[in-house]
Amino acid sequence: MTTTKVLFVCLGNICRSTMAEAVFKHAIEKRGISAEFEVDSAGTASYHVGSNPDSRSAETCRKNGVPMKHKARQVREDDFTYYDHILCMDEENLRDLKEMAPKKYTATLKMFGHYDPKGDRIIKDPYYGPQGGFDRNFAQCTRCTDAFLESLGYE
Repeated sequence: MTTTKVLFVCLGNICRSTMAEAVFKHAIEKRGISAEFEVDSAGTASYHVGSNPDSRSAETCRKNGVPMKHKARQVREDDFTYYDHILCMDEENLRDLKEMAPKKYTATLKMFGHYDPKGDRIIKDPYYGPQGGFDRNFAQCTRCTDAFLESLGYE
């Protein structure tokens, strides 16, 4: 069986990408297909390397029944050949990833919001905003997860 490797990316790897990772892991576990995936998240910047997820992000996941466990890390050069899909949260992340990428890489680089059936392509950074931003991010990550899995042929 082939394993699909997915890396979620945002700026610091404590809010959006950790939430996307947690939501995705929960979704594939519920579907009974977690053995078919390897999932992680990372940040384009090194600000929070080694940190736990933002407490508001973790609380939003917890109140929705989604466990979250992660230590922040920065995107590495080998991620671009190790992962099949690198899904980022906004255009700045995508620009940064393209600048960080080695000349030859195999991963598909896309914004996670590309899969949002509501067309909300940007998963906005909620770090400096109110709690509502985290709730909005959770809803977006859930929609994008379902649509991304459908694009891979899963129900």
